[in-house]
Amino acid sequence: MNHFELFNLPVALDIDLATLKANFLKLQQQYHPDKAENKDQALIKSSEINQAYKVLSQVDSRAGYLLTLKKQDYHLDQSINDFEFLQSALEIREQLDEAQSSEQLSSLKTEVQQWINGLVREFKIDYEAEDWAESRDTVRKLRFFQKVMNDIHQAEDRILDDEDFDLDDEF
Repeated sequence: MNHFELFNLPVALDIDLATLKANFLKLQQQYHPDKAENKDQALIKSSEINQAYKVLSQVDSRAGYLLTLKKQDYHLDQSINDFEFLQSALEIREQLDEAQSSEQLSSLKTEVQQWINGLVREFKIDYEAEDWAESRDTVRKLRFFQKVMNDIHQAEDRILDDEDFDLDDEF
């Protein structure tokens, strides 16, 4: 049984994330080790459910998993050889490193989301055409931008924490 079947979802890049989460919670409750007669078996099943959820919950890992199902997931850890992409990626990384405010991060987040949306469209076209080399290249790029998006969220948290912390506050 593949991850999509586990959660009763179509094998596709576009899935309903709310349905994924609801089915995940239902399965976790069903296979919770504290409620099972065979705790070892339940623990294994619960771990499988967690791993499947983690893979399907992010678009980059979901795209990579679709390639795995087609046995086309090799060399996904290779570096990206697209010079223009690498230049853009470097600029975005620099913007993130230099961001000092929530507004700057918000603007950067919008730009990164646009990149992700464009790469998702590109992956769908390449996957449908069974252009596996381009599909793999697009997954590599998606992974990069998903990592940048995660780093933006962390930076936002740090900025919010800094804004909430005032040395003049009385304890």
